[in-house]
Formats: sequence, C-alpha cells, structure tokens
Amino acid sequence: MNGLFKYLKGDRTIWMVCLILGLTSILAVYSSISSLAYKYTGGNTLYYLFKHALMLGTGFLIMYFVHKVPYKYFARIAQMGIWLTAGLLLLTLLMGENINDASRWIKIPIINQNFQTSDLAKIVLITYVARMLTVKKDILGDLKEGFLPIIGPILLICGLILPANFSTAAMLFMVCMLLLFIGGMPFKYLIGTVGTGVAAFVFLIVLSSSFPGLLPRAETWKARIVNFESGDSDANYQKEHAMMAIQSGGLLPGGPGSGDSRNYLPHPYSDMIYAFIIEEYGTILGGAGILLLYIIFIYRCVKVARHTQKDFPALLVVGLSFLIGIQALINMGVAVSIFPVTGQPLPLVSMGGTSMWFTCIAMGMIISVSRTVTEGEPKPVTKKGKNYAVA
Repeated sequence: MNGLFKYLKGDRTIWMVCLILGLTSILAVYSSISSLAYKYTGGNTLYYLFKHALMLGTGFLIMYFVHKVPYKYFARIAQMGIWLTAGLLLLTLLMGENINDASRWIKIPIINQNFQTSDLAKIVLITYVARMLTVKKDILGDLKEGFLPIIGPILLICGLILPANFSTAAMLFMVCMLLLFIGGMPFKYLIGTVGTGVAAFVFLIVLSSSFPGLLPRAETWKARIVNFESGDSDANYQKEHAMMAIQSGGLLPGGPGSGDSRNYLPHPYSDMIYAFIIEEYGTILGGAGILLLYIIFIYRCVKVARHTQKDFPALLVVGLSFLIGIQALINMGVAVSIFPVTGQPLPLVSMGGTSMWFTCIAMGMIISVSRTVTEGEPKPVTKKGKNYAVA
C-alpha cells in the first residue's frame, strides 16, 4: 500500500474512498447489468462490464494527472472557460442530442462520445465562483463591483442548464449559494437572489402552462412532484420497486449476484444502483457503508479546506466536495423515497459515460489542493515585481 501511495500524492483517505467506491462500482454494475445486456447484446454482460471498467479506469487516470496539476492553473482555466461553457450549453440547447424532450448531450468529434455539457459546467462554475470570491473578497458588499460580477455567471449557467435538467440546475444553484455564504457574501444579497430565483422559476412554470412548447420538461417536473406527494404506486414505479429491493436486502449482506431486483428494478446499474447495492450487501454494509464513505469524503475535504493557507483553494475544495456530496445524498435519497426521482447518478458508483470522467476531474482537483497541505504551498512565481500566484 505504501508503494501505491508513493505515486498518489495528497490526502490518502480521499484516495482510499475513491478506490473503494470504484471497486464497489465494478461489482455492483457487473451484477446488475444482466437485464440491459439481454435487451441489447443478447446477454453479453462482459461487453458492459468492459465498457464501464474502461470509463472508470480512464477516469482514474484523469484523476491521477489532474491531481499533479498545481491548483493555481484551475483558476486561470475557469476564468477563460466560463464563457466557453456558456456557449457549449447554448449550443446543446439548440443542437444537442434530444432524449425525452431534453437536449443535454453533444457529441465529441473523433471519438463519437456523447457528453453532458452540464457536467463540465458544474466544475467550471464552482471554480469560477471560488476564484471571484477570492479576488473580490474585500468588496463583496459592493452591489455593482462585488456581487453582480459573481451572481451574473451563476444565473447564466444555471439558467442554460434549467430547460433540459432541472435537478442539476437546482443542485448547482444551491451549492453556489452555499459557497457564496461561506465566502462572505452579505446575507441580504443571498436572500434576495434565492427569492428572485424561486419567483422566476414559478413564473416559468405558470408561463409554460400557457405556452407548452416553451419548457417541454415542465410537465415532467410537475408530474414527478405531484406523483411523489400523492404516493400513487402506478406513477411511482421506480420508487416502489426500489423499496422492494431494499426490503429484500435485509440487514446483512447476501453477496454479489444474490439480488433479484436486476430483473424488475428500473436502471439498477445507474439511477437506482444504491437500492441494488443494499439488496446485495445489506443495509449495514451496503447502505450505511456507502453513506459513511461519502461522509468521510466530505469530512476530509472540509479538513483540507481548513488547513489550506489561501482562500481560493479552500473555497474550491468546499464547493466541489459539496457538489459531489449533495449529488450522492440526492441519489440515495431518491432510492429510499426521501426525494422525487431526479436522474442524478451516484458519484463514482453508477454506470455512466463521461459523467464519470468529470467526477474524477473534480476529485483530482480536490486532491491537488490537498497536496499543498501535505507538501506545503508552492513558492509564488514573480516577474518584474509582479506576483502571479493565485490568492
């Protein structure tokens, strides 16, 4: 193990959490994939196992290379990338792959791989907000110079994500508000922003009732909320079958391959993988164990943030860790019927495409910051009296 950590710098606990989640993902996906395999490949489960292992393996390679990059470069990339990201989101809305009235994907040329531009937007926006809070920390109370330059890109990015993916837009907006609060933004501005955001969303919903083509996904959002509150078992097919899987799992693990919900649970390899893990590994090891891993991850990230010497890396770690942690809690909450169905994957566990890569990028950025805690801050690069280090 010491030989492995010779090459993996930074917080070892975060590395271990990532490796355990990755191993769990391989076992759970392979065990749950049979229904998908029979539907599309005549039962060739090895095809999906290899594909998932390839995405996970390349994701960990990405994580490794990103964790070697000094964190100061993340701020510079985000400064330029925020507007490029906005352009990609707009392009996705206009020309993206449309599935279930949602244009979320665009295709990467050459490799012909679809990816959700919102996954990129989440990382870029969090990094951008962390940088701006650092640069403008002394004038955050100034509406024109401090608040508007930060809140403008947040509203723009979340607004471009909203038409196709409400849950991601709402989650990202919430994380940004938490980051602004931690970064010292005046509370009156935050209250005003949240209130305005809620009022604007309600207005869009009302407007979509008069103009159905304006927000094609609006009816889906309303149906999920209404059906969740009503408890209609026909409308809550996923929720009911997830609870069946959890109940059959019991307290103690049955072991890999023991679950039957792969035959009836919708998306047991992605959206509902947490319920499937509980069925095979029990409530104690599977359910509480996975939850504990994410709690440990958030705890270690907060500890890293507290021990950094500068504002930007601390805010970056807090923002990215909250983003990953909240997404995990939402996924698990859906499986146990706390939240309506959202479609959010379980980070580093659910089978997915490029979303796995972007999660690994975020993890790599967090570990990059943790390297400064274990190895010390790099010396600032100066040229002609100017300091080029990130504050």
